Amino acid sequence: MIRLKAGRERSLAHRHPWIFSGAIEAVEGNPAAGATVEIVAADGTFLARGAYSPSSQIRARVWSFDPQQPVDGAFFASTVARACAARRPLLDDATAACRLVHAESDGLPGVIADRYADVLVLQILSAGAEYWRDAIIAALRDATGARCIYERSDADVRTLEGLSARTGVVEGELPPSVEIVEAALRYGVDVVHGQKTGFYLDQRDNRAIVGAQSHGRRVLNAFCYTGGFTLAALAGGAASVLSIDSSAEALRIARDNLARNPQLDAARASWSEADVFAELRELRNRSAQFDLIVLDPPKFAPTEKHVPNAARAYKDINLWAMKLLAPGGHLLTF
Repeated sequence: MIRLKAGRERSLAHRHPWIFSGAIEAVEGNPAAGATVEIVAADGTFLARGAYSPSSQIRARVWSFDPQQPVDGAFFASTVARACAARRPLLDDATAACRLVHAESDGLPGVIADRYADVLVLQILSAGAEYWRDAIIAALRDATGARCIYERSDADVRTLEGLSARTGVVEGELPPSVEIVEAALRYGVDVVHGQKTGFYLDQRDNRAIVGAQSHGRRVLNAFCYTGGFTLAALAGGAASVLSIDSSAEALRIARDNLARNPQLDAARASWSEADVFAELRELRNRSAQFDLIVLDPPKFAPTEKHVPNAARAYKDINLWAMKLLAPGGHLLTF
């Protein structure tokens, strides 16, 4: 059991699911990492049940605020099933990929599950999720019927939970290649080595916005990764699209994604393997102009100490992009 300091239960009363170490008065017993503990107020009033994490500053993450709700295999089966059912309308013949389980948003702290056609990619990112890993995998298998579940528990945040990285197939067999369809466009997804779980599913609506804004426009896609915004712009009728990334492998996949869509005019696409900061300055020096610019950079501030440098980096790329905009142009910055 975790007993909180007086007055530190307010965030839980507002259903915030994290308990930081500084809010704790005492931990009774010797709970294992990931074990389920009751969280009570200073006067002993029940507040929640959560997963204990002795290595993290987030000392516990809430599974349930219901005093009658046990945390067991049935709990994970029903919670995972509810999350998957909520996303079912996002999957159809035109789009075969979406995030099915989104951690705290679904009452499953530390659990991410992304569907790519018949392949499910799972991330276990907290001590509690690690403790219940087998139950979570079984629940995902039963709720989705996916032919393969591939684990990508290799995010840096696991080290803060005292966990080592782990990747590999946990259910079924991974096909030689994974292809998804989004808005009638085909993309190859590298679930083994790609960033995050292989594809930036959270940009789905923004890719649609880019497509709708691109007709007849000169488009610049900076930090293009595997070409999601590039394909969306071409499908929207862009006059031209210049895509820049520093990764040769990402550009290779982006070109392959374009080849998967023969209905798109590949002659309107050009590619540049370069440092984006330097390339934006070079484009400005050449007086280049674009009608639509997309900036979707990687994470510049992995920790708080990186924030000052990250702020300067974000300022720089947006400043140079603005200088490249033609009158009346649009900048979409993420």
